[in-house]
Amino acid sequence: MHLAVLGRLLSVGRAVLAALRGSLGALCWSLAPLSLSLSLPGWRDSAPRPQREREGEDAPPTPTSVNYHFTRQCNYKCGFCFHTAKTSFVLPLEEAKRGLAMLKEAGMEKINFSGGEPFLQDRGEFVGKLVQFCKQELELPSVSIVSNGSLIRKQWFEKYGEYLDILAISCDSFDEDVNVLIGRRQGKKNHVENLHKLRQWCREHAVAFKINSVINRFNVEEDMNDQIKALNPVRWKVFQCLLIEGENSGEDALREAEKFVISDEDFDRFLDRHKDVSCLVPESNQKMRDSYLILDEYMRFLNCRNGRKEPSKSILDVGVEAAIKFSGFDEKMFLRRGGKYVWSKADMKLDW
Repeated sequence: MHLAVLGRLLSVGRAVLAALRGSLGALCWSLAPLSLSLSLPGWRDSAPRPQREREGEDAPPTPTSVNYHFTRQCNYKCGFCFHTAKTSFVLPLEEAKRGLAMLKEAGMEKINFSGGEPFLQDRGEFVGKLVQFCKQELELPSVSIVSNGSLIRKQWFEKYGEYLDILAISCDSFDEDVNVLIGRRQGKKNHVENLHKLRQWCREHAVAFKINSVINRFNVEEDMNDQIKALNPVRWKVFQCLLIEGENSGEDALREAEKFVISDEDFDRFLDRHKDVSCLVPESNQKMRDSYLILDEYMRFLNCRNGRKEPSKSILDVGVEAAIKFSGFDEKMFLRRGGKYVWSKADMKLDW
């Protein structure tokens, strides 16, 4: 009888000690990030440091530059598109603003609005209001848009141009027949003629003008030197055609981009042919895949490391820090590829 009672008392004692030990351990870990020192004179502090403090490798990257693809809808049908119209969802304006404010709080300095085609939503009013909010309310150093340019009207510049730092227009060829083959055309509108018109509007409204080109099998032999120099963009971003499983490659994809793919050697030959263009910014597939922070229409970061776009949870639900850990973003590659540059038009000192 006495032995049984003693055994029960010992069991209770062990449970109490285990609980105290766990509580004390949790308390020590919670105090560790505050760098509090509880050591007495002559004592050596041998308490383990948290993994993040010891290595610094688990710290989430800073969302310095974010590409927000707020819509997947587009009026063009570019055969190599790697962000296709798999949904028609667009966040309500106020929810989008809330997410952008969260990104600013987390360290965002540059926002780039893309799609799909960003000027499809509310005839450009949606992106215009976001541009104004980011520049006027959030006071971001750089606000930019990537567009195919087909839906932009001069009235948009008159209303929102002062808030926009950079307008990037996608143009893969200066031969309209090639643009038709690629799918970068709608109706009878001439893509190249429209490009020159947009260049002039950017000059009139003090918006830095940029050109994006995807180099593929249909334009890899083209010589664009004279046309690019005449348009004189602040940057000419030249991408290598990229396959993304589920977007432009694979059974569940909306595009079949395999016929557009070129080799690294083909891409290098194109770059060498245009090496004298001072604004040229080349981006191979290796540089592209992990060095962009991509936010989808639900404000989820998209991880492209495995050749697919694998979404995190939405920053609206879990916060920026929790979501960005799953982005696959390579901050070192971002800096190595020149992702951070003079991106505010106030600092460009351009001759408009």
